[in-house]
Amino acid sequence: MAKLYDRDINRRLIERILESRRFIQVLYGPRQVGKTTAIKQVLKEIDLPSHYASAHQPTLRNEVWLEEQWEIGRLKAKENKAAVLVFDEIQKVSDWSEVVKRLWDEDTFNNLPLRVILLGSSQLLIQKGLTESLAGGFELIRAGHWSFSEYQDYFGWDLDTYIFYGGYPGAAPLIREPERWVRYIQDSLIETTISRDILLMTRVDKPALLRRLFYLGCEYSGQVLSYQKMLGQLQEAGSTTTLAHYLELLSGAGFVTGLGKFSGQAVRRRGSSPKLQVFKDFNHFGFVIYIEKNPVVPYHFQSSPSGQSAPTCRWHQ
Repeated sequence: MAKLYDRDINRRLIERILESRRFIQVLYGPRQVGKTTAIKQVLKEIDLPSHYASAHQPTLRNEVWLEEQWEIGRLKAKENKAAVLVFDEIQKVSDWSEVVKRLWDEDTFNNLPLRVILLGSSQLLIQKGLTESLAGGFELIRAGHWSFSEYQDYFGWDLDTYIFYGGYPGAAPLIREPERWVRYIQDSLIETTISRDILLMTRVDKPALLRRLFYLGCEYSGQVLSYQKMLGQLQEAGSTTTLAHYLELLSGAGFVTGLGKFSGQAVRRRGSSPKLQVFKDFNHFGFVIYIEKNPVVPYHFQSSPSGQSAPTCRWHQ
């Protein structure tokens, strides 16, 4: 069995846990980047009792379940003078932020040294809960996609391979089979994130339109495209206001955003056509579209028939 990779976020988590109890630590980031693996590595390494609870199970997770798990953590803290309580996929618990706020404040009042770490893969739902109830009482630790140095250390990849295939370590063994890699990215990552994160966050009357808008944003990343032209490309009868709202949702999820025209006048900025831009960590989603249109893809970069690179190989800071 391959040795697990020790990421930088592991060190940061350990430092925060060993500090005096001040804030709730929130570890969030995209799916399948190693958040659960990192926290389990940390719990094994630190010399503190801990309790790990996951809301990912199919059974109902509600306020009662949350309080039961918290009581287990309290018992360990009382017996050992300190303990760590971890909740994975916390956004799946209904009204989780209000319950966590109340229990955290109770422990603070009683001087109970229980450290609490929350994990979540839905950035939109996590941030909504934090801003509503836990403002000023938490610190964020972002678990992003794997960096080039991490891929180089663990997989021995060069830069071209990382730019084309990098981001998700789970997909790394599949790069020798491009079609299988594409299916994994689409089915296990893109569709899962859109279905469970964005569509759970807010009402979306046309989920198919939102999905097609995401793929359009990947294909036209770096280009200015009016909302009317987007509707034409998507072959969808609808309102440009709806399209702008869906683009905001995709931006909030960290997928693709629309950059307004730079101007000193707010009216001109808001009235301009957006420049579609895939976020840096999601550049490789655009390659899925490129591979679908160009089935025979080599191990490294390949120019398109027009002589240009794959359409979304653009870095956005």
